Amino acid sequence: MTDDKIIECYWRREECAIRESDAKYGRYCLAIADNILYNREDSEECVNDTWLRAWHAMPPVRPAKLKLYFAKITRNLALSRYAARTARKRGGGEVALILDELSEVLREPDEVESQYMAKELAAAVNSFVHTLPERECNVFVRRYFYSEEIPEIAERYGISARNVTVMLSRTRGKLKQYLEKEGFV
Repeated sequence: MTDDKIIECYWRREECAIRESDAKYGRYCLAIADNILYNREDSEECVNDTWLRAWHAMPPVRPAKLKLYFAKITRNLALSRYAARTARKRGGGEVALILDELSEVLREPDEVESQYMAKELAAAVNSFVHTLPERECNVFVRRYFYSEEIPEIAERYGISARNVTVMLSRTRGKLKQYLEKEGFV
């Protein structure tokens, strides 16, 4: 079923929307959640919650790119679940490492900072990512959006893990300069 037809099913409140979403994007969303949570049961629950969130959001939301819409919902649910899980026990893990890497560039918002500033920052980061060469952009997104491990990224692009690490470090440096220039850091 096409994305437009799946969206129409959500808008008409037809149960086939969830079944078709899971058939077409279930494995994709499961991979995203699993890259963050490393727990099959929690990841499957995030995917199921993704369909529920989509059900409640459509209408009025009509996503332009259904795959990315589901990815964003799944990622946010998985990050929330990860935060709740690690709030009880602070520990290592890939997500903690990723957040630590980005903490060099992005500061945590304080209570006074508005949602508007957070949206502006997200737009600035998005703008920055689109200025990167294709491979550098893909590596950055794979690491910081999809939470993929460095060896996995290296294998995907046929480069060494060290090369990926250096590329990410340089990209974070460029991001920091970009955000400084834009007045965010």
